[in-house]
Amino acid sequence: MKIVLSRKGFDSSAGGVPSPILPDGRLVSLPIPDPRSPLRYGEIGGEAREIGALVSNLTGGRIRRSSRAHLDPDLVAADRPRPSGWRGVFGQEAAAQGHLRNEGVGPGDLFVFFGVFQRVRYRRGRYSFDRDAPRIHVVWGWMQVERVVAVADCPPPIRRRIGDHPHFHHNAGPDNVLYLARRRLALPEPGAGTLPGSGVFARYHPLLQLTDPRAAGPSLWRLPAWLRPGEDRRALSYHRKPARWSVAGGRLRLESASRGQEFVLDARDYPRALPFLAALLKRLG
Repeated sequence: MKIVLSRKGFDSSAGGVPSPILPDGRLVSLPIPDPRSPLRYGEIGGEAREIGALVSNLTGGRIRRSSRAHLDPDLVAADRPRPSGWRGVFGQEAAAQGHLRNEGVGPGDLFVFFGVFQRVRYRRGRYSFDRDAPRIHVVWGWMQVERVVAVADCPPPIRRRIGDHPHFHHNAGPDNVLYLARRRLALPEPGAGTLPGSGVFARYHPLLQLTDPRAAGPSLWRLPAWLRPGEDRRALSYHRKPARWSVAGGRLRLESASRGQEFVLDARDYPRALPFLAALLKRLG
C-alpha cells in the first residue's frame, strides 16, 4: 500500500497567500485559481465555510468571489449541491500524474493532503492574517482510492456521480485522471472501517502540523522517528537524498522539497505508518 503526501491548496505561487486557520481553529484549504473551471469561489462552502469571503479578504480583492476555482481535491459534501451517490474525488495530470503512475499509486492507496496555513483574525466583518502567526505546513484531509479513471474514458455514470469536476474542462490526454474515493476506509487496523473513505480535519491540532515548531519557515518538518529511511527502506519520493534527513535533539527532521506535488511512501517499508494514520484519523477525522 502507498501513502501519498499531496501538497494542495493556496501557497506563494498558487493563490499567493496561505490557507487560513480560522479564529475557532477550523482549517479551510483554499482551492487554487483555475480560469478553465466552471465553478466560482462564491459558489463553494456556503455560510459554513465562506470560501468566497475568505479568498476575497485574504488576497486583498486580487482574487474575487466571482473568480474561477479549481475545487480539487473535492472532499466536503456540503461545499455545493451534489448528485445522488456523490463521493470524494481528486484529479491529477501532466508531470505530477506521471510521478504517481511511476510510483505505482492506484486503488487502495491513501492520499494525505497538506498545505501552507496561517492563523487569521476576524474584525469588523473581514478576515485578515495574524502577522504574528507563522506560516506552517498542516495536514488537512485524506482520501483512499477506490478506482482510477482517465478523464477521456470516464463512464457517464461516474460523471453523473461526481458532478462537474474541473478536470473535465482540462486537456483530456491520457495523463489527466481522476482518483475516486472509497465510501469507507479499508486499513488493516481495528475500527478503521467505520471511518469515511475521504474527508477533511475540522480543526487544527498539533498532531496535524508537519512544520517543526522551532523552524523559521514551513518547509523544515519534524516527523516521527520511525519515518527515518535506511538501507532496507526507501525514503519518501522527492526526498531520497540523505542530506535532507537529520536528527536533532532526538527528533527526526526533514528539509521538505519545495517542488513537487505528490510525495509517495511505500507502507510496506514502514510497518508503523498505517497504525499511526489509523489512530490519527480515529482521533481527529
